[in-house]
Amino acid sequence: MAKVSVYNMEGKEVDTMELSDAVFGVEVNEHLVHMAVVQQLANNRQGTQKAKTRAEVSGGGRKPWRQKGTGHARQGSTRAPQWTGGGVVFAPVPRDYSFKMNKKEKRAALKSALTSKVQGSNLIVVDELKFDEIKTKNFQNVMNNLNVNKGLVVLAENDEKVVMSAKNIPTVQTTLTNTLNVYDVMKAGKVVLTKDAAKKIEEVYA
Repeated sequence: MAKVSVYNMEGKEVDTMELSDAVFGVEVNEHLVHMAVVQQLANNRQGTQKAKTRAEVSGGGRKPWRQKGTGHARQGSTRAPQWTGGGVVFAPVPRDYSFKMNKKEKRAALKSALTSKVQGSNLIVVDELKFDEIKTKNFQNVMNNLNVNKGLVVLAENDEKVVMSAKNIPTVQTTLTNTLNVYDVMKAGKVVLTKDAAKKIEEVYA
């Protein structure tokens, strides 16, 4: 089991914690991690882009000039793709970009992502995150104490004071254990887990 330090909000080491190898010590599968990231980005695409083909553009029914004898190249319609105002050759049409991954593949990808953070010393465990008021400065001070510039903060339960305090910091994102995903983990420079969140992740994914 990987042993990591547990810090308080002042950035001081107060304890150590053993992380389960079943979640934080698996063999990293880069292919599944890549697939999970691509899936999330693809599933977020609207797929509403649309342009008209030559069959859909209005007008252009009459041949612009006779076939021979004008000196011009032969033309059949003013709505052919080479004309201004003509249709688009391979016009994009609305489509669904989403695809599915198996449940086991998703779990394996998330475990791989978390393991890669542990191996790179980019996973920080804090004993708790508690604030008396919603204040961005307080949250930023905690991130500075933990030496986190670009991070993902994972909470066991929704805490409005923590979430709202972090909302105005563009380089920090908060999430819950049940909405944790591979894309957010890989995008973050460092992943900050509360002690309760780490235990909850182990319970769900071990």
